[in-house]
Amino acid sequence: MTRRLEIRQSVFARDERVAGEIRREMASRGILFLNLIGSPGAGKTTLLEHTLGRTSLRCAVVEGDVATDRDAARIAARKIPVVQINTQGGCHLEAHLVRRGLEALPLDGVDLVVVENVGNLVCPAEFDLGEDAKVAVASTAEGDDKPLKYPSLFVQARGVVLTKTDLLPHVPFSRERFWGDVALLKEGTERFEVAAPRGEGMEAWIAALERWAAEKRRPKAPGGAPQ
Repeated sequence: MTRRLEIRQSVFARDERVAGEIRREMASRGILFLNLIGSPGAGKTTLLEHTLGRTSLRCAVVEGDVATDRDAARIAARKIPVVQINTQGGCHLEAHLVRRGLEALPLDGVDLVVVENVGNLVCPAEFDLGEDAKVAVASTAEGDDKPLKYPSLFVQARGVVLTKTDLLPHVPFSRERFWGDVALLKEGTERFEVAAPRGEGMEAWIAALERWAAEKRRPKAPGGAPQ
């Protein structure tokens, strides 16, 4: 049992080192690096498609899936650099896999790299990919109870995007309960409500991305805070 624990610690330690290397590289390039996490069908790829088509930021995407390159093909159709990582059954991406994906992307001149993680609210939240922030994506169709059922992601997330708000008249979903639970877990999380194909709510979401990217590029004071 002790030997297994030591091996597990070694694997995590290696991946944490790689995450640190990614974080330093993204910092040196001034690239905002986001980890997008949500359930299958939450609308992560649709959100990305309609974000990439509206923002002035120069973007690249790392797509994580168990199998197929269908999501990557949707992003590529937008003329955005994208690389697909298939985990062959794994429930999350790890930093060493993401680093390989980043090596295949043209990062010169890029402002924003988004990792669309494997569809899962549990495992991806536990692994550091070197990201600047995690963004939680949840849809109205999933129900309003997800923050308290899957607290780790919502505690860590800098922003929460509630998708498919056009379905609100047709599904049992309480905005008050959902956002109340988000606030209960963490004060100050940035909140967004979107119906991406309709463009509803996208301006606020894109404005936040552009603000975060500007903050990332801003020179740092000696203590590490933006000047």
